[in-house]
Amino acid sequence: MHIAIIGAGYAGLAAAVELLAQGKPGQTVTVFEASRTLGGRARAVELNGMTVDNGQHILLGACSQTLRLMQMVGADPKQLFKRRPLHLEFPGEFHLSAPRLPAPLHLLAALVCAQGLDWREKRAAIRLMQGLQGKHFMISPDSSVTAWLNANRAPSRQRRLLWEPLCVAALNTPADQASAQMLANVLRDSLASHRAASDLLIPQVNLSALFPEPAAAFITRHGGRLHRSQRVTSLAQTSQGWRINDQVPFDHVVLAVAPYHLAAIAPGLAACVQAFTWEPIVTSYLAYPAAAHLSHPMLGIADGLAQWLFDRGQLGGQAGLIAAVISARGRHLDLPNHQLEAQIHQEIAKLIPAGLAPHHTRTLIEKRATFSCTPGLVRPAADTGLPGLWLAGDYVTSGDITQDYPATIEGAVRSGVRAAQRIRAATEN
Repeated sequence: MHIAIIGAGYAGLAAAVELLAQGKPGQTVTVFEASRTLGGRARAVELNGMTVDNGQHILLGACSQTLRLMQMVGADPKQLFKRRPLHLEFPGEFHLSAPRLPAPLHLLAALVCAQGLDWREKRAAIRLMQGLQGKHFMISPDSSVTAWLNANRAPSRQRRLLWEPLCVAALNTPADQASAQMLANVLRDSLASHRAASDLLIPQVNLSALFPEPAAAFITRHGGRLHRSQRVTSLAQTSQGWRINDQVPFDHVVLAVAPYHLAAIAPGLAACVQAFTWEPIVTSYLAYPAAAHLSHPMLGIADGLAQWLFDRGQLGGQAGLIAAVISARGRHLDLPNHQLEAQIHQEIAKLIPAGLAPHHTRTLIEKRATFSCTPGLVRPAADTGLPGLWLAGDYVTSGDITQDYPATIEGAVRSGVRAAQRIRAATEN
């Protein structure tokens, strides 16, 4: 049985690893990737002689499938992540840290001891989580996060400092447009799960080195093939299977490309994402003298242009390099890069030793970083309805809205695992 995977992002590589780990006799797995660099939209890039990421990402302890596959391919999460208990801090405004207590005491203690909220706001936050638990984290009918917060009379400061930042960080969609059910799924599996599930996992290596490159080595060791810099230009169904670029036909093909690339490879599938809209992620890298450092590897900025700051010196050893991340659409997109970077520097300057200025800056804009995670969005399933043709990617549904994730690395990995499982089930029947 010959299986092809088109796309070597996290979804495609997860599918390949899962298939090869089964070790089926006579099975071949071939991965095609148009780029030289692996990882898709979560990949390494070179800037001014430094290896950084096309967008700073963090994971959570709840990312069980990503962590499982990392261990499977020999990428040790203990070495590759800086793991910290949940810590959300907007200097001078808000501070929430989860102590190392058994669940659910860790979350209760974090909310009770949070700085920046009064007792009325803390009680409201606790009631909100209890209400979600009482409904088994189901929000029916689905609504926007803003409408859900309105229905639960969430205080405005609690929204601004807690729920709305969490929403934008997790769903990359503004709260007034984001799906409350998707946020509930994330809260269920992280804050409301076991204590370690809410831990922040901040990569200490670039995103290509985190999983994609170890996965590529695993694929080669287990007899698979990975073709870099090989773009798929044609996909045709024949009586012998699926022919890619007029090569030997494959029995199964997993399309693990970004959803907006479907039309170029499989025009008949373009309709399944026709209703999708897209959200950007902006990452500005500001290189300061080595003395520049933040009080914590990750800090938020309340009401700033930047939303989150990451001290790369405390993460990957790039002293003085600070990454500023802005998720979803907003007023920042109307600014030229030099003005955007100047305003971000003004915000950073309040948090580092006085007088330090960046040697250079660079801004990366991923215009279609994720799909807009809106209420009621119909997402395609792994099964395309065509024999042997499957979809994988962070936009693919599991078939149960209460189990779906927004467009995250974990969502991509889960979709790749599902596609591999579907192929296995199809071949065993």
